[in-house]
Amino acid sequence: MTSSWRGLPAPTAEGQIGGHEGVGKIVKMGPGTENAHVKVGQRVGVKWVSAICNGCPACLSGHDGVCFNQKISGYYTPGTFQQYVTGPADYVTPIPEDLESASAAPMLCAGVTVYSAFQKSGARAGDWVVLLGAGGGLGHLATQMAARGFGMRVIGIDHPSKKDIVMECGAEHFIDHTTSKDVGADVKALTGGLGAQAVLVLTAANPAYSSAMTVLKFGGTCVCVGLPEGDMKPIATAFPQMLVALEQKIVGSAVGNRREAIETLEMASRGIIKTHYKTAKMDELTSIFEQMEKGAIAGRIVLDLQ
Repeated sequence: MTSSWRGLPAPTAEGQIGGHEGVGKIVKMGPGTENAHVKVGQRVGVKWVSAICNGCPACLSGHDGVCFNQKISGYYTPGTFQQYVTGPADYVTPIPEDLESASAAPMLCAGVTVYSAFQKSGARAGDWVVLLGAGGGLGHLATQMAARGFGMRVIGIDHPSKKDIVMECGAEHFIDHTTSKDVGADVKALTGGLGAQAVLVLTAANPAYSSAMTVLKFGGTCVCVGLPEGDMKPIATAFPQMLVALEQKIVGSAVGNRREAIETLEMASRGIIKTHYKTAKMDELTSIFEQMEKGAIAGRIVLDLQ
């Protein structure tokens, strides 16, 4: 835990147990769960938001991802990097029987996050969408989801080392952000001069946000997902004049709600989206974080705690 997001209300508590995408079998049910939709022996998942209050205005309107009293796994409450973890019987997510646990785990944050982001994007089948950070943990799932699940036309933007995974996941085009002189111009050249209907910023890099608005067409939507580290900075290219002139939108998307989590796992169980992952043991965690800091991980790394 580096506590490097300045926008969070407090640093991670010392000694906190990390982990926010966990899958395991229920070994015991607590009092008051006799009529729960899950049972002992069933595989379930713990999401980034591990618990909600079910009573605040956000919860009552279906925005449980921003519950006023939410518990964040690995931040506000002990996470999934442990042998046993507790979770509300009405908020854990059932795992489809035909989906391997290692494949399912990344869907509980990365998968549902990009699924929800697409719902907020306004993009439809046949539309061009740009994914900034297309080869990362979120990006490679978003690429598959857009191309194979929603029938969208994908332009992936990332480091050249991620090109193969982006193209394998269904992107039509790949732009290398390290060599492109003008990402916006490159996108417009690929889309008949118009630009994309939506751009999802799935990376934590401020420069990616700086280019986000330049790739959009009229009426397009920029969906903010990745959280840059350090001091908070505004989106450099979000000029009111252009937002008005082109009727563009900027929306934020934290994580999905419980319904979207179930729908994401259904897509995975049908083989529409597959996690590209490597498994590792707990004693490799420090080196994994170091690789993440360098942006050297393609896809996802799943910890095997067995």
